[in-house]
Amino acid sequence: MTTAVTSPFRFFPLHVVRTMRLSPSLVRVTFGGAELDAFACGGRDQSVSLFLPHPGQPEPVVPVEEGDGWWRAWRQLPDGVRAVMRSYTVRGQRHNPDGSSEIDIDFALHGRPDAPGATHTTATVLREAVPAGPASRWAARASPGDRALVLGPAVADNSAVRFRPPADTDLVVLCADETALPAVAGILESLPPGLRVRAWCEVPCDADRQDLSTRADAHITWLVRETGAPRLDTTLRDAQLPATAAPYAWVAGESSQVKSVRRHLVGERGFDRGRVTFVGYWRRGLSEEQLRAEAEAARAAAA
Repeated sequence: MTTAVTSPFRFFPLHVVRTMRLSPSLVRVTFGGAELDAFACGGRDQSVSLFLPHPGQPEPVVPVEEGDGWWRAWRQLPDGVRAVMRSYTVRGQRHNPDGSSEIDIDFALHGRPDAPGATHTTATVLREAVPAGPASRWAARASPGDRALVLGPAVADNSAVRFRPPADTDLVVLCADETALPAVAGILESLPPGLRVRAWCEVPCDADRQDLSTRADAHITWLVRETGAPRLDTTLRDAQLPATAAPYAWVAGESSQVKSVRRHLVGERGFDRGRVTFVGYWRRGLSEEQLRAEAEAARAAAA
């Protein structure tokens, strides 16, 4: 996601209020902040840019005083100083009776057992091919009072909400891995009664499955990697979908798999390209900084 400071978005200082382990692979961090009354989450798959400090830093270093020029100033900071930036989905927002406001962000905990920062629980379940990243390590160790910063919406109808089915949609197809599970949960909660939904969710282990609430007519299939379940793209090729005149698909997760699912839906199922929203939340073997640098290079080359 390209980040820029425009009228629908602004910076919100955050502090950790509490954490809760949802499953072996997911932890929820609840943030508070004096300015969160102005945070206007659009629900569904609302994305934000979260800034985290490096170990030893009391708070993330982001030159917000630069106004619209913060991005360039942030990029020019040394690697060990510049705050870690990652994109996440807002899982929940609430205004409490005492006048405080909170937002929830669910973190997927990645990393092989010998990875720096891997906890015992994550180590016994996750067998990833790469070390845990800085955001995963931070979330696994987060405690009340820890500081963060988010670039989030000040207007609920904003461009960082990607799930936008056309009004005539009669079938919603959802495909996601564990990194997109918070977005799937938010999307399902937003759907009207009776709308047909077919969802496939890929997770590392059986304990990562969640009870997902919805008023829609939803059939949810869990693909558990530790039991040898096939990949999302393989499963979808063999799946039976209901007869439909106006389907809409939302696909998110690892970039190569997302592209494979989209090619299948458009090329083999005949979905209209404009009715398939696909978002690569991560790419195997690359950090988000590398992905952003790659996207910037591509834009510069196109220009």
